[in-house]
Parts: sequence; structure tokens; C-alpha cells
Amino acid sequence: MYESHFGLSQPPFSLSPDTRLFVRLQDHERCFSLLTHVLETGEGFLKVIGDVGTGKTILCRRLLRYLSDDPVAQSRFFSVYIPNPMLSPIGLYRAVGQELGLNLDDQNASRNLLESINRRILALASQRQGVVIVVDEAQSLPADTLEALRLITNLETEQQKLVQIILFGQPELDELLRQSRFRQLRQRITFAHYLKPLSLASTRQYIDFRLLHCGYNGPGLFSPRVLKALHKRAGGVPRMINVLAHKTLLAAYAARRTTPSLADVKLAWMDGQPDAQKLSPWLAPGIAAASLVVLVLLLWGWP
Repeated sequence: MYESHFGLSQPPFSLSPDTRLFVRLQDHERCFSLLTHVLETGEGFLKVIGDVGTGKTILCRRLLRYLSDDPVAQSRFFSVYIPNPMLSPIGLYRAVGQELGLNLDDQNASRNLLESINRRILALASQRQGVVIVVDEAQSLPADTLEALRLITNLETEQQKLVQIILFGQPELDELLRQSRFRQLRQRITFAHYLKPLSLASTRQYIDFRLLHCGYNGPGLFSPRVLKALHKRAGGVPRMINVLAHKTLLAAYAARRTTPSLADVKLAWMDGQPDAQKLSPWLAPGIAAASLVVLVLLLWGWP
């Protein structure tokens, strides 16, 4: 929409977890290093906790790419990805079995499913491959399904654990794990990482990186004042930074400005407020006007 206006080759602030736009932020790099260390040392369970929009999913995708693309990791690990954990115990076993290359559709007993999975895990272990189960949005795991997941980790030899599990989840995952029934599971979680909101400096790094990798080749597009306002409004949350940066560029584009202003950030932020008219009645018409201008420009083919 506004890419050519700002000299971009593609949208820089898409919400899709594109690992090509993964920014090596200090906290995210520390988390990824912990993930790979835990896998290499065979420590078993690990959880990554972060609020909505803090970058859990893109970290999860980066880990999966590492497991599938890195030659050493590929030879040592067989990865199982569970993107939708809202499954029954039987549904979980079938999903894990399918990822392991098994056909378990004709089995309906948890015990038989688990035995089939264990045989497959032992067969992989004989080839010197451990299984890594990666669960995204793990706070949505039903309690019975989380217990079923724990049972898979019981399989180990005297020398090593044959299954390692990494849980990516929101803070509600900790609330789930605090239940007394999960005492054994809590003891198995050897490491945890809590993702924090970005600092102002990290927000600058994040925005500059994405602009650069989407073709921008000019002076700082967001001035220090505009960046500070955007960081404050977004609360340092990467997803909100994406949303506000996108809308800010859209507002600047509608006003035919080559650089965003503080007013553009305000318009972008107010556009996401359900009671924008009540809070700032003078801004709501501006939001509508900016949207109308963009629509007219698009209809007339303005670049």
C-alpha cells in the first residue's frame, strides 16, 4: 500500500511470524541460546513464558527451523510440533504419532497409542536421534492432556532422556503448572525463560532492522521523538510495535509526508481504542479522514 512511497520492497511490519525478519534482540537471543543449550545437554523440559505479542511464536518457528535445517541438529533430533494444544489426551497422542510418522487413526485406547509412540521413540534412539516435542500456546493445554504429555517423557535410558519437551506459553501456563497434580511435571522443568517487553533501544533496533530488510535505504525514518512515542504507546511489545508502526506509516502516507510525525502515532494508537471518540473526540474524525484519503488515493492509483 505505502511501500513505494517510503522506498520499501515489502511490508516491514507484517504480523505473520516471518523468520527472515527475526531480529536478534538481546532477550530473544538469550532465550534462543538457552533453548539450544538445553537440547544439546539433554536437560528434558523447558518453558518459555511471555505475554501476548512478545515474540514467542517467532522464537518457536526459529527453533523449528534450527532443528530442521542445521545439519548437526538434524542428525541428533527428530522434532514434533504441536501448534494447537487444545486436544484430548488421545488427540495429543495421535498428533504426536502422526508427526513421528505413525498411522494411529485406528487406535482408540490411550495405552495402545502411548505404547506405539514409545516403540517409535526407541527406534529413533537406536539411530542416535532424540525426540523434541515443541508445543506452542501451551497455556491452552487441558489438564488431562498436559498429564498425558508428561507420560511421554517417562521414556529414558540410564544414560539419557529420549524425549525433550519445550513449552511456549502465556503467563497462564504458570498458573496451570502450579496445580498440585503437576508437582512431578514442575520438578522436570529444568529451565525457564520469561520474555520481557523491549526497551527503547531495542525498539529502535527492531524497527531499523525490519525496515532495512524490507528495502529501506535512507535516513532514520522514525525520528527519536516519534520512536519514543511509538515505544510508549506499544508498551515495548513487538506485536503492538508492528501494529502501530504500520498504522503510523499509513497515516503519514495519507498525509503525503515522507517521514511520520507525532500526530501520525497518535492517530495510529487511537485507531485501536474502542472508545476513541469519548477519550479524544478531535482525533476520531482525523482517523476517519486519514482512512478516506488513503482509499481515494488507492482508487486514483496514487503511488
